[in-house]
Order: sequence, then structure tokens, then C-alpha cells
Amino acid sequence: MTARIRLAVDIGGTFTDLVLSLPNRTVSTKLLTTHEAPDDAVIAGTRTILAEAGINGSALDLVVHGTTLATNALIERKGARCALITTAGFRDSLEIAYEHRFEQYDLYMERPLPLVERDLRLEVPERLAADGSVLLPLDEDALLGLVDALKAERIEALAISFLHSYVNPAHEARARDLIAAAMPGLAITVSSEVCREIREYERTSTTVANAYVLPLMASYLGRMRDGLAAIGVTCPLLLMMSSGGICTVETATRFPVRLVESGPAGGVILARRIAALGGYEQALSFDMGGTTAKITLIDDYTPQQSRHFEVARAYRFAKGSGIPVRIPVIDMVEIGAGGGSIGRVDALRRIAVGPDSAGSDPGPACYGRGGTAPTVTDADVVLGRIDPARFAGGKIALDPARAREAVLADIGARLDMPIEEAARGIVEIVDETMASAARVHAVENGKDTAGRTLIAFGGAAPLHAARLAQKLGITRVVIPVDAGVGSAHGFLDAPIAYEVARTFLVRLGALDRDMIEDLFCDMRAEAEAVVRLGFPLGALTERRTAFMRYRGQGHEIAVPLDGSALDPTALRAAFEATYTQLFGRIIPRLEVEAVTWTLALSQPYALPSADPVVVGAERAVASSSRRTVEAINGEIVDTPVYARASLVPGAELSGPAAIVEDGTTTIIPTGFTARIAYGGEIVIEGGCA
Repeated sequence: MTARIRLAVDIGGTFTDLVLSLPNRTVSTKLLTTHEAPDDAVIAGTRTILAEAGINGSALDLVVHGTTLATNALIERKGARCALITTAGFRDSLEIAYEHRFEQYDLYMERPLPLVERDLRLEVPERLAADGSVLLPLDEDALLGLVDALKAERIEALAISFLHSYVNPAHEARARDLIAAAMPGLAITVSSEVCREIREYERTSTTVANAYVLPLMASYLGRMRDGLAAIGVTCPLLLMMSSGGICTVETATRFPVRLVESGPAGGVILARRIAALGGYEQALSFDMGGTTAKITLIDDYTPQQSRHFEVARAYRFAKGSGIPVRIPVIDMVEIGAGGGSIGRVDALRRIAVGPDSAGSDPGPACYGRGGTAPTVTDADVVLGRIDPARFAGGKIALDPARAREAVLADIGARLDMPIEEAARGIVEIVDETMASAARVHAVENGKDTAGRTLIAFGGAAPLHAARLAQKLGITRVVIPVDAGVGSAHGFLDAPIAYEVARTFLVRLGALDRDMIEDLFCDMRAEAEAVVRLGFPLGALTERRTAFMRYRGQGHEIAVPLDGSALDPTALRAAFEATYTQLFGRIIPRLEVEAVTWTLALSQPYALPSADPVVVGAERAVASSSRRTVEAINGEIVDTPVYARASLVPGAELSGPAAIVEDGTTTIIPTGFTARIAYGGEIVIEGGCA
């Protein structure tokens, strides 16, 4: 983005972060998230940060916003009263799901309830064949006969998903027009617009999820625009998407499901830029905030992408226990491990942490807002890692006595252990939980964590990054400037972008190159209409991908097509190269087919070149010291404290040490060294455990 004065806003589960980018400096702030009305914290924070910078709202050139509102509505089931209209005989597809148990040995396993109850899943006679031809015309009289039921049930949003509509959307479009004419103002989502891909259950689930949050997001975005306008902000408002691109309010209002995981996506964009500045071709993005931790693999400065994501996993974060949505998304693993994650002693007298969080209300015990359960933040306070007077830039005064009381009562007393050991147990468990999730995520993608650079940001990540790196076999950790609000910084670096997908099943032996080119031309036209909406950006960057498989397989792999010719030989070679990278082998003599094709269009974006290495600066001087507890051995050590603002590029220091700033604190354990890079990043290096 080229606008001169830009504001980024990231609403998380615990904190709302704001970053104001000015021509010669940046200003940032943190506030507790106001869950009942998230825009309240945004407007209050915007007033505060504009006043601190000494400018008016009219001076802003751009506002970029990421929010967890859509995600939280799905998790907490606080969306619209929603109905589904589908092909006669298929209303239970949403509940049948994948026809398997995600935990086959648990006799008491419970599936998550569908977002639409059975009585509101309505059927209409119509039927398309798999090739899109009409087997049974849409019964318009029967469709209109459902209007009375929709009105009687006071439906606020409607999802329409017909069988095989990804090939031929005519029936869905006609049904939408008829219902819209009969019920003006009703929020309607059709599957052929939100997810034009094969697989009935996932397409319908995505459509329902979009309809479920659409009225909520439309109302919220409207309040946001009005609230910003009331303080003089007249510039465009853009929304961060889960894919790592940004879009207009109009697009976000139509397809709010694309905003799921929008905040974490911004953090990965920041990590990508930091990797390029340091020349770290293989990196691991680590974002730990107040509620969750997110981990993403980055190779050749490119984060992993996916088109499948599960929201609100209800059973111990098990795959298959959530709501599947097919949207473009940065592939990350998300763990219920944040500063607010609650520690407890389980039935086997083991310390367990999360996934439940104290959030911002009441928050950790040390917040003094009524919370009594010990959290990771409370444990960090007990261990001396956090200065209670400087937390969140001094905006939130912490009460160490409440933290000690909570940790001792719920952990120490129950396990008959000293309070420092109880706090260290909480921290060690949460660190191991994150490390385990990172290992599994890497293995599932045919990769390893060892040898990567860990790029850590978010309010809690710099406190835990060095220990996490030890567990993962990583010897280098990088903490970006203003890491506590890292995701918001990433928003300012994200390009305007949009991705379109189309299912077109074809065997490579029967591939018609002209037909595929025509398909891509149609997809580009759709994407360009979104990307250029109000923004004449000039040349755009196009990325093509084919989701391919051996014929007979049930799932596909993403095969990049950039630079590949659309002929069977070139496509098979690209497929086999990707398949080998993932699985270590190919399957000879099996036929290959392409199932879905995607085209991503974005504003041109060039990664920065690597910064020079700075050496020769004087050794850093500590401003104070405090007693902290080492993570590995529990030893209490006198730890020098450094003010990050006073550290110049090239400065070096050795652990144990703590580097403090307004948004977070970076812990350098014994045996690690730290230096300040050219751009101000903290580069921590040390051996593995």
C-alpha cells in the first residue's frame, strides 16, 4: 500500500491493537477488547492514537481492519437465525457430514450441532446432473410456498445450496431472485457465489457459515464506518482476509466468511517481510496473544496456503469436530494457548493449560477484574518475566499478589509444590503444547521445524519464544519491532487481493487447453472486478493453482501453475514434483486428474531485500534488574533489564536478560545471546535443549 498515513486495527480475543503509520514514525496502542460492542474499543483506540500523534481523523489516507468477530460468532453460536433451502432429499447432508467419527474410541463423543436446526432446513424439488444439465426444473411454486414458513420463523438469513450448482448456478440464482422479491431485506447467500467447488457438504457448510454471520458483520461494518466518520475519518476502510490479502467493505459484507482468521493472517504477512529482511528462507511464524497461539510454516518467503479450514473445533481441537469452510486461507495451526489460557490440575493430578481462556473479561487474576483462575500471564508474573507496572505500556496495572494467590491456590496447594515451581509448570506445559502442535503441523506437511528461524510476535510470544525454539530444535529467534502488535503491522503490508476457485474435473489425457484458458479468463474477470473496485492499481499479479490427484484418490494436492504450460506433460511433471515433496514418492502408471482450479489476483508486491549485517556497536547497558525464574531448571537468577528503545543496531547482550517495551517483554534465557539487527529486530541465538 502506498498511502502516507495509515491506521491498522486488529481485534483479538483479549486485546484490540492499533498501529498508526506516519511518514516518519509509527505509533501503537493496546486496549482490552470490548466483546459486547467490539467497535467501541476501535473508536476509543482511534481517538487515543490520533491524539497521541497530534493529527485529526481527516488526515488518515487508509484504515485496514482485521477482526475475530466472524470467528467468535461461529464459536459462540451468536449469529443470525438462519435457514437453508436445498435440493429435495438432501437437507440432512449438513448433519451427515463426512459419515465418520472423528474420535472413534470415545463412546460419549458428541458431534457439533449444525448452525441450522433440522426444522429450518427446507427442501425444494429441483435436480441438476453432475455435468450441470437439468434433470428436474426448479419448482418455483414450491419455492415460493416456503416464504410463509421463513416469515413465521422470523428468519434473518438464508442459505441456498443445490446439488451440483458449482457447475450450473442457474437454479440457485433464480431461487435467490424469487425469495429476494418476496422478502426484501433478507440476507441471502448462494453456494455458487461463496464456494463454487465440488463436495456438497463442505460447500453447503461454507454457505451456511457465510449466511450465519452476514447480518452481524454487515451491521458491525456499518457501525464501524459510522463511528470512524463521526471522528472525522473519511478515507477508505479495507478488511483483512484469511488469505493474507485485503478487500473492500463491500466484498467483506457479501462474503464475511472470508474474514475468518483475518487477524492471524496479518501476523504471517509481517513474518514474511521479517524473513525477507533477514534472509531467512525457512521460517516459522509464531503468534501468541491473549487467547490463542498460531504457528505457520514459511518456505522461500512464502507462507503455506490452503483452501480448507475448520472453525470452532469442539472436541479437544480434533480434526473433524468443527465447522468446515472452503475459503482461501493461510495454512496455520491454532492452539488454545495464550496469555489468558487457564491452568488447572486434572483428575490424574497433572497440570493442564487451556484451551479455555479468561479473555479480557474478567481476564487473568492479575488484571484485578474479578478473575480468580491462574493463567499463563499470572504464571509469567510470578516468574518475574513481566513488570506489573509496564504491562501494555502501563495502561493495565497488574496485581502480582492476585497472580500469586491464584497460582498457589489452584496449582501449588493442590500439588504441594512451591509457588515458583507451580508457575513454571504452567509455563512449561503451555510451551510443550505449542511445540507439539508445531511438530505435528510440520510433519503433516512433509516438513521439519529444525533449522528454521522462529519469528515471534504478539503480546505473549516474546516471553515464550526462546524456550519454544529449544523444544523445536531451532537455534535462531527473531522478535520484530513493536512485536506486541505484530498482526496490525502486517495489515499495513498486505496487498489488495482476491482469489476465485472453480471446480472443473478433467483427466490430463483429455485436457482441452483452450477450455482451461477460457476458465481462467472468466475467473480473472471476477477477481479483477473485486480487486479494482475503487482502486485503479495498474498491473496486477496473477497466481494460478490446480488441485490435482491420482484418479481414484479422495483428496487433492495444490500444484502451482505459474510458469507451467497447460499441457498434459507439463501438468503431470508439476503434479509429480509436488507429490514427491509431500509424500517422498510418486505412483507410477496411475492416471492424473485435475479437480479444482484457482486464480489469485493481487496488487503487485515485492519483498524487501535483505538488510546489511551491523557489527561493532557498543555492548548494551542494562537499565535495571529483577529476579526471574529460569524455564529449564527453575533456578532463580538476577536478570538485567534492557529498554528496547535504547538498544541500537549492532548492540549485543547475553542471557539471562529481559528486553522491555510497551507491548511485550522479550526473555533471553541463560545460554542465549541477543543482538539488534539493522532494522531494529532482536535476533536471539542459542543451543537446543
